[in-house]
Amino acid sequence: MSLDHFDRAILAAIQQDASLSQQALGERVNLSPAAVNRRLKKLSADGVVSKTVALLEPARLGYELTVVVEVEVESERLDLLDAMKRSFLNCPQVQQCYYVAGECDFVLIMLVKNMGQYTELTRELFFHNNNVKRFKTLVSMSTVKLGLAVPVAAEDAS
Repeated sequence: MSLDHFDRAILAAIQQDASLSQQALGERVNLSPAAVNRRLKKLSADGVVSKTVALLEPARLGYELTVVVEVEVESERLDLLDAMKRSFLNCPQVQQCYYVAGECDFVLIMLVKNMGQYTELTRELFFHNNNVKRFKTLVSMSTVKLGLAVPVAAEDAS
């Protein structure tokens, strides 16, 4: 898919603040609100924009700890891996889940209220799952960078 500089400018702007009106977006990227509307619809229809969401502050909602968990599986049978993926998908504390190559099989980023909650989740997700060989917990001491913004500058496209 080919994106021009207007598309990239719109994408950069909505990644910073998706609540901008089409009027404000148009002023920012030098297009009319109607042109911004058409481009946003096309970017969504083409799957470039998959979702528009609000980012919440976890600590304000009681989620004080970010935990990174490396999970190694016993067997890589597809049915067992699929069951494990479903359990991670269904757990609201699992913010991100990656099936990876390397020393472990999954990397999870989790938000928990406290170590007690994490301990309960380890029982549910890992200890009660016969396909978990081992898991390693890394507790974040501070967030240095957090984001899901995709680089969209023209020089990042190549």
